[in-house]
Amino acid sequence: MTQAGARSWTESREGREVKIPEGLWLSCPACEEMIYRKQMEANAHVCPLCDHHFRIGAQERVRQLSDANTFEPMFENLSTVDPLKFVDLKSYKQRLKAEQQKTGQKEGVQCGRAFVKGRAVMLCCLDLTFFMGTLSSVVGEKITRSIEHATEHDLPLIIVSCSGGARMQESGFSLMQMAKTSAALARHDDAGGLFISVLTDPTTGGVTASFAMLGDVILAEPKALIGFAGPRVIKQTIRQELPAGFQTSEFLLDAGIIDRVVHRQELRNEIARIVDFANK
Repeated sequence: MTQAGARSWTESREGREVKIPEGLWLSCPACEEMIYRKQMEANAHVCPLCDHHFRIGAQERVRQLSDANTFEPMFENLSTVDPLKFVDLKSYKQRLKAEQQKTGQKEGVQCGRAFVKGRAVMLCCLDLTFFMGTLSSVVGEKITRSIEHATEHDLPLIIVSCSGGARMQESGFSLMQMAKTSAALARHDDAGGLFISVLTDPTTGGVTASFAMLGDVILAEPKALIGFAGPRVIKQTIRQELPAGFQTSEFLLDAGIIDRVVHRQELRNEIARIVDFANK
């Protein structure tokens, strides 16, 4: 059955028509099998047939990683402005308003204190559903404040990255966040703080080129796309054939760039073990 089969349809059963609700089934993009949506969601948004990890938003990520009712959102008063008065097909303000209405969030990252299996942590989760998780001035500011809070209170820092890179509508203001977050992480490291970076599909652009790859321990979900530029751009630049799957988490693990590939259902346990090992 094709993706169209995920829409509502009717079938004949014992001489009567039964309407199947819209969205009850969906096609897995990896194995192309039809799967029951609720079963997939109960399986941490992972395909029960082939283990494909579906992309999820920040709120779902927070729910999966933190102990129930322990996440305390912080820095929610920060709002994005339009310093460049940027306009393409639409103005940046119009695009921001549409993203905020679609997601119910002010910006593309959720930050706050939480407990992970009883361990107090500072948790930041980028949100692919908001501007593709792009790095804006507010996203960078919230992450920087989170790093500084973790340093001040001697908390392990967990950042879950998923991003399309810098936000083009903010140009240099977005690129400046790479240096700002990296400098805050250097101070966190000087103070003896622990930073666990979790890379998910996709982690690209300025996020990869800054805080995402600066973890004391770098974890990644299976088959996540991780890189700076896309393979087409790289191939055109270096004019060489590229290895198959060279931007997957498994390839980066073999190259020694990340420390471990961890199934989504094991992330909480793995984070808790690392925190205990670091005696934080």
